[in-house]
Amino acid sequence: MTVPMTGAARSGTRVWLWRIGFVAAVALHLYGVYAPREAGPHVGIPQIDKVAHLFLFASVAFLGLMVRIPARWLLAALVANAFVSELVQYYVLPQRDGDPFDVLADLAGVALGAWVAYRVGRRTT
Repeated sequence: MTVPMTGAARSGTRVWLWRIGFVAAVALHLYGVYAPREAGPHVGIPQIDKVAHLFLFASVAFLGLMVRIPARWLLAALVANAFVSELVQYYVLPQRDGDPFDVLADLAGVALGAWVAYRVGRRTT
């Protein structure tokens, strides 16, 4: 026999799922931007890496805001990471190249993730 979940237990489970998603997104994000070689398969679509950058940064921004990390700190860290990651790729990782257009995709991802989190947050409150 299963015991039905109360509202508080269901809410606690939901919070933990958001947190696990955030940690997974951060891990994937860090791997994607700091791996010694470009992450993922080469699919032959020009500029597809810009889409990957957009979604990596958007997912961290969205999930971070959903788990209530203060927007000021989260978004500032992501914006700084957009610039730092490209500098690291250019100067430190010999098989990677820093691309200023990746920074633009990263910043667009931060804005998109924050906007979606704002919209979802408004809807759920």
